[in-house]
Amino acid sequence: MSGGHVAADHVHLLVSIPPQIAVSRLVQRLKGKTAYKLLGEFAHLRKQFWGRHLWARGYFCRSGGQVTDEVVKEYIENQGRGSDTEFGVEGAE
Repeated sequence: MSGGHVAADHVHLLVSIPPQIAVSRLVQRLKGKTAYKLLGEFAHLRKQFWGRHLWARGYFCRSGGQVTDEVVKEYIENQGRGSDTEFGVEGAE
């Protein structure tokens, strides 16, 4: 099961990974691959982030524990509802 929500200053993701995969390695790959794709697709981001990192250094991770995946997925899907502002990439067509 997976899902996600993109906000102006953070991203929520629901992912399932095997226990032998380190969360830090997953985050490293996600940030690296998405930065490569975004910077390749949006020239204005390449200019804005030249010589800098696209993503912040940190991340927060939490296991589901006693909460079902469906409850977490519903929480993520409801992020941003009731907000007056829509998020978008500035300068994108």
